[in-house]
Amino acid sequence: MIIQRRLARCSTPDTVLRPLRQSYQVPIRISIGIKQQRLHTNNGFFKVSEEIREAIQAKRPVVALESTIYTHGFPYPDNVALASHLESLVRVNGGVPATIGVVDGAARVGLSPEELISLASQAKETMKVSRRDLSFTCGLGVAGKRINGGTTVAGTMVLAHLAGIRIFATGGLGGVHRGGESSMDISADLTELGRTPVAVISSGCKSFLDIARTLEYLETQGVGVATFRDCEIGNVDFPAFWTRQSGITSPAVLEDEREAAAMIYAHSSLSLTSGLLLANPIPSKNSIAKSEMDNIIATAINDAEAHGITGNAQTPFILERIRNLTNGRSVEANRALVSNNVIRGTQVAVELAKLEREGAGKVSSDFQSQIQRVQPVLGNSINATHIQDTPSSLEADKVPYSEIHNNIEPVDVLVAGSFAIDLSCDYKVIPNCSTVATPQLHTSNPSTITQNLGGVSYNVARAVQLMGASVRLCSAVGEDLSGLIAHDSLASQGLDSKGVHKFSAASGCRTAQYVAINDTNKDLVLAMSDMSIHESTKIDFSTIWQPQIDQAHPKWLIVDTTWHATFLHKWISAARSAGACIALEPVSAAKSPRIFAPIPGAGAKLADVFPSHVIDLVTPNVIELAAMHTAAEDFQLFESQEWWRTVDALGIPSSGARNKLVAMTNADLIDQGIPQMATKLLPFMPCIVTKLGAQGVLMMELLHPGDDRLTSPDAAEFILSRSDGDDTVGGIYMRLFPPAEIVPQEEILSVNGIGDTLLGVLIAGLVNGEGRVENLIDRAQRGSVMTLKCKESVHPELGRLRYTKSM
Repeated sequence: MIIQRRLARCSTPDTVLRPLRQSYQVPIRISIGIKQQRLHTNNGFFKVSEEIREAIQAKRPVVALESTIYTHGFPYPDNVALASHLESLVRVNGGVPATIGVVDGAARVGLSPEELISLASQAKETMKVSRRDLSFTCGLGVAGKRINGGTTVAGTMVLAHLAGIRIFATGGLGGVHRGGESSMDISADLTELGRTPVAVISSGCKSFLDIARTLEYLETQGVGVATFRDCEIGNVDFPAFWTRQSGITSPAVLEDEREAAAMIYAHSSLSLTSGLLLANPIPSKNSIAKSEMDNIIATAINDAEAHGITGNAQTPFILERIRNLTNGRSVEANRALVSNNVIRGTQVAVELAKLEREGAGKVSSDFQSQIQRVQPVLGNSINATHIQDTPSSLEADKVPYSEIHNNIEPVDVLVAGSFAIDLSCDYKVIPNCSTVATPQLHTSNPSTITQNLGGVSYNVARAVQLMGASVRLCSAVGEDLSGLIAHDSLASQGLDSKGVHKFSAASGCRTAQYVAINDTNKDLVLAMSDMSIHESTKIDFSTIWQPQIDQAHPKWLIVDTTWHATFLHKWISAARSAGACIALEPVSAAKSPRIFAPIPGAGAKLADVFPSHVIDLVTPNVIELAAMHTAAEDFQLFESQEWWRTVDALGIPSSGARNKLVAMTNADLIDQGIPQMATKLLPFMPCIVTKLGAQGVLMMELLHPGDDRLTSPDAAEFILSRSDGDDTVGGIYMRLFPPAEIVPQEEILSVNGIGDTLLGVLIAGLVNGEGRVENLIDRAQRGSVMTLKCKESVHPELGRLRYTKSM
């Protein structure tokens, strides 16, 4: 298969290492004339990776990450997945991750993928390392006993400071235990904050600790404590890990990341030797109500006392009881808050790097001149951030390349196409006023209106990201309120937005929007869309998006047909020239024919025939498949000599193959002509995955001669035809996959994004080397079912499928 051939250059036998390796790109060594921060010299006990040393020297934003969350917080291989996810969040938000731990008796800053997996997979034999344990774990290495250790908050702070890193993002920190005034059970994290100048971003301390005494102890230690406002109005509580409220007002409040960076900048400039604690509340949608959490914690503490659990055993016991009492919600909340803290910490590190470049003299004037804007919140989990302007399309030709695209990092997947604000208006019946289930025309209707990010390519990119592949969305927004919200919201989800171009107001381009009006059953009554921005040809492709392909070196380009036909051809031709595989999402019956529209001077012909084809994979529904088939007929593509040569070589009898097609699928599909249409299109796009709704998925693939499926007994039932000695075509593989689940109507919350989820899961699996397309379809369908049962366009917990075995 051509997909496997093109991916052979990047395949590796170890699928666990790949999601970590994908983001380890060591920058080119350069000489710069700036003063280097304090950096502890590498020796047998302490090693800083080359990437981290060079990032610190270049004053790039570096974020420290602890390792006990992997060694003592999550089981293997979930801990490896979490490590990959958190490091990816740092990178896509503009920072450099520095995971810290002890490996083979040496403290290391900037763990490699192999070192991380060594820690994560041997958690039972791995020590929990705080400041007090560093001498022991490192010293015994000299005596020949090489110990591995996951560093706690305190241990990570010590090593981060030695390396010259000033920002550390984590989940939560220890504190004063209840009854600590008698037991003196106080976490070493607190004393470390009192003597090590590192800023720690966390969601406070765990709720079962004595938060009031913890804050008092930090005050005694001279630790500055502040909490991000994060959309709270009025007084802001110091957060209590699983819940946003603790009942205790925070000593200080930060409005945004720039204020936090200014606090760290001043702290460093004053040469203060204590640390800073910047509390970041758990996202609202993941927060557990304070009253509920208080009752659960009281039960857990009483159980610990009843069982005589004290000392070091108390915290693990209480955490396990809380997990059981919340039915696992505490674990999911933990994942959400640590991800949120890593994003926030990276954004603070980026702002700190800006302040350091600007210099102290400019800080005051910058704050005085900064324009404050009130930004609507999209959903419940979006943090207010500031948009990074890019040159307008009208000015693109005048702006040097380096000013438009700085630090374009490699990614596995580029997704190019629609990105929009989706508004869903669900009609509500007012009690005692009306029983009509459908909104009325020519008047105002009561409704529940929700707002989410959407667009085919955004949905696909989100699915790819959640499934563990590095991805960048390439699209466009306008210089309007919707564009500001859409662009800023990507960062809060950890999605790379460097490929999202912002048109100037002068261009007249508007951010894409889709408005759905539904009845009381949430069935669509009417929809309105404005996707004109994606059909604009005002932008200079070679200046704005060509560099994304040139520098990102993607393994895959996923493109949708929302683009104007000219740009659709440019995307595909540029990606093919760069050696990337190409997947197409047809979007709609009206837009899917664009793929065959002839464009003079567009480069590669999109109707070139196998094995010189341009598109590797396409995922239409039945209507889109028929529209592409009709377009190919209209453009007379089925009359070319190259097409006939390929079809003749397939070995399909002139009398047809209805009986065999029915045996391999069913009579209904054959009567609709679905396999027949796909067969005719295969020479142009040799892998077609047709979405059949309640009937599942039909996969058809054109095979190369020598493909092992042509001779494998396991695949024999799926071989529709074999060529007779042709040197370019081997045969056709066809397989009907039943639906993963028949979802009752009452469980369906939204049909938006289910097909996009399927494509995203497929491509992530191919990138991660997890098998052929047929090995991934079951998982992809299960992902679609998850999205079907969710109000969002892609289920936010889609990543749970990452380590499930594909059928």
